[in-house]
Amino acid sequence: MKLVVAAVGRVKEPELRALLDDYYGRVRRYAELSEVELKDEREDRVVAQFERCLAAQGERAELVTLEIEGKPLSSEAFAAKVDDAMRRAVTPVFAIGGAEGLPPAVRARARWRLSLGAMTLPHRLARLILAEQVYRAFSIIRGEPYNK
Repeated sequence: MKLVVAAVGRVKEPELRALLDDYYGRVRRYAELSEVELKDEREDRVVAQFERCLAAQGERAELVTLEIEGKPLSSEAFAAKVDDAMRRAVTPVFAIGGAEGLPPAVRARARWRLSLGAMTLPHRLARLILAEQVYRAFSIIRGEPYNK
């Protein structure tokens, strides 16, 4: 399986980068994962960057937006979504917006919309929570003891 995390903005803090790399390394035991950092620009340019990112993944790419208005899922329900994508051989592209969130044109293209909770999170922290939950999803799918 292939997964992509496409996020507006760069992770500059070394401590956060180390945590992300740790979880990405864990996920890569189960799937091919890539991270795409997009420039925080005008809305039309952000939309174009997401379009290019999706196009680069081919026709099997499915956009998953992270947004407050999305559907909150338990870790088990999220794992079921990841498992479904794996069974259908699609590439989930998880889209995380910058300070202004995701442009409406990007949100409109989403296969499904995911909420990490009702609270507003900095995009860098949302990326870390997503990375941990993707790792947790694979441990649930495989019946491993991480999800206690």
